[in-house]
Amino acid sequence: MTLRRRLLLVSNSTLHGGGYLEHCQEHIQKFLGAQVKRVLIVPYALYDRDAYAKIARQKFESLGYSVDSIHEAADPVEAVQKSEAIFIGGGNTFRLLKGLYDNGLVPAIRKRVIEDGIPYIGSSAGTNVATVSINTTNDMPIVYPPSLLALGLVPFNINPHYLDPDTNSKHMGETRAQRISQYHEELNTPPVLGLREGCMLLVEGNKATLLGVTNARLFVRGKGPTEHEPGHDFSFLLD
Repeated sequence: MTLRRRLLLVSNSTLHGGGYLEHCQEHIQKFLGAQVKRVLIVPYALYDRDAYAKIARQKFESLGYSVDSIHEAADPVEAVQKSEAIFIGGGNTFRLLKGLYDNGLVPAIRKRVIEDGIPYIGSSAGTNVATVSINTTNDMPIVYPPSLLALGLVPFNINPHYLDPDTNSKHMGETRAQRISQYHEELNTPPVLGLREGCMLLVEGNKATLLGVTNARLFVRGKGPTEHEPGHDFSFLLD
């Protein structure tokens, strides 16, 4: 079955040396195209939703899009149902997912993206919640969502801001790769795509392509990690 989903899943909102979403703004404009006029932003990942919405609104308006923020809507579910495109940015993934559950938005967003085919853009925490679960987030559980299961727009997990071990560091804690390996010690755990800062995954129906300027690292349970350059076809992860 061909799904109508269209996703742009970005590792990070800000890349060193640039402004908010600056490193991916051309990808955003190409992804949304001329048919999208208004973007619904979801600022649940940060405590100060007004300040977050202001930053995101300024950026998307500079790119030519009108913006609504879901935290200002009288009925968040209705706002999703009427949305032309959805953007969920970064912050704390646990806080974000709790906000989605608290407002009854998990099934509403799934329907709009999977069935209706509206564009979904996620960055950092917004990318985490697009996947099967938030089990592979880097964030602390500062609040407790009713479940770690997320939107499930793709059938695998992502680790945004993926970091390689620093060979010069004296830090003795687990590396990111070791933590993902620990996750895969549990049964029936899906693949994890480590997105380094500067890369993003474009999903169109049953096709997934790595974009950006950095490589991604793929972790599959029972196998060694593999490196992949921009342009790589990750469609097999959607099976």
